[in-house]
Amino acid sequence: MREAPVSAPADVLAIAAHPDDCEFGAAGTIARWVREGKSVVYVLCTSGEKGTNDPDLTPPALAAIREQEQRAACAVLGVREAVFLRLPDQGLEDTDDFRRLLVRQIRRFRPRIVLTSDPYRRYIWHRDHRIVGQVVLDAVFPYARDRLAYPELLAEGLAPHKVRELYFWGAEEINCRVDVTATFEIKIAALRCHKSQLREFSRGDPVAWLRERCREMAAGESYGLAEGFHRVEAPP
Repeated sequence: MREAPVSAPADVLAIAAHPDDCEFGAAGTIARWVREGKSVVYVLCTSGEKGTNDPDLTPPALAAIREQEQRAACAVLGVREAVFLRLPDQGLEDTDDFRRLLVRQIRRFRPRIVLTSDPYRRYIWHRDHRIVGQVVLDAVFPYARDRLAYPELLAEGLAPHKVRELYFWGAEEINCRVDVTATFEIKIAALRCHKSQLREFSRGDPVAWLRERCREMAAGESYGLAEGFHRVEAPP
């Protein structure tokens, strides 16, 4: 069944390449925003079907597992909905078709804030993360905003929409820190839902690693743990 053209607006649209990206990058902030009363929707561009070294797992089987894990993590965080685009893992490209798909979701949910991976992180960065960040940025401005961009979306009832802010996780140039001291344990509880990925984690204890990263992000602040972003205000 085709999704409804227009859905109830969301305050925040988090767009990620793979299940677990939002939890690693921004779940403390997402949990805080949900506590503050913001409505959050996820868009997962792929189902992460290539993210394993297990020779017994097929891509369709892993995709089903990872989608189930993502839904469980959303329930922990209080995320309203998860939309799965089911594009190919490790196969995302900066194309007109992909950009149209994201413009469609932005116009469908009409968020004030869009949250995604930073496209400008240098050197070692998953290519899907880089591509998603770039296509999201272009989809927000100018394509979602401009009436004559993708006029076929107008026929679906999807009017232009102006996003006000973008937050990029994984950024090297951090200009915004969010206090996640009170929501760090919720972040970890959501991350633990991604059991298939935590088994593949190569940096030792993921909880200890994330706690140290969040502690470093909060250095010099009055609070103990933070998530850092590059924040951009979109043009009017």
